[in-house]
Amino acid sequence: MAISCQLKADAFNMNKVLEIYKIFLTHFGPQGWWPGDSPFEIMIGAVLTQNTNWTNVNKAIGDLKKENLLSFVKLHDLPVEVLAEKIRPAGYFNLKAARLKNLLHFIAQEYNGSPEDMFAMDMHILREELLTVKGIGPETADSILLYAANKPVFVVDSYTHRIFARHNIVAEEDGYYEIQEFLTLSLPEDIALFNEYHALIVRTGKEFCKKSKPLCSQCPLGGFDGFIYSLDI
Repeated sequence: MAISCQLKADAFNMNKVLEIYKIFLTHFGPQGWWPGDSPFEIMIGAVLTQNTNWTNVNKAIGDLKKENLLSFVKLHDLPVEVLAEKIRPAGYFNLKAARLKNLLHFIAQEYNGSPEDMFAMDMHILREELLTVKGIGPETADSILLYAANKPVFVVDSYTHRIFARHNIVAEEDGYYEIQEFLTLSLPEDIALFNEYHALIVRTGKEFCKKSKPLCSQCPLGGFDGFIYSLDI
């Protein structure tokens, strides 16, 4: 049974979490994430990136830009079936079009169609509101908060769970909020740090800490204290 995040944060040398960050940053360098020309574009990307890779998302966003559709008013007014065709490269395009429409409708209803007003809202209130939008789960909501709204929230994904569980820093059974709380307790509240750390975790997960056949000997964390390898993670 996993101990509480607070106890685990006290028991474990929290400098280890920062040490991992420094190892990643030294190995990979700054990631410049999340790519986008505006907070609105970043928000759209956060929805489109669900269950796909960024190359596909980038293609879909590029197509929207080419047709001058990447604005709140134009996407809000676009019929959902037309939007689905426009974002086809992102995969699951019918589902994602519906989710985008849900989010855009929420902004229209609650913030008079102003994403800027939404982004300016208190982080905790906005998070709860975003989670009421059908198709917006914790990871997507937090990605919007961190990368588009510039709020100090740590985004957790499957790579985060896998890397920290394999190094015995979080428990395999820990869920999204437990891992998020632990990492938040372990780090200074710094938007730029949260941004860069998550991007570095994703880079490490994609290149080294794969679900099966991880490249442990080549990983920048090779030999790091606390490693426990499990293909179940």
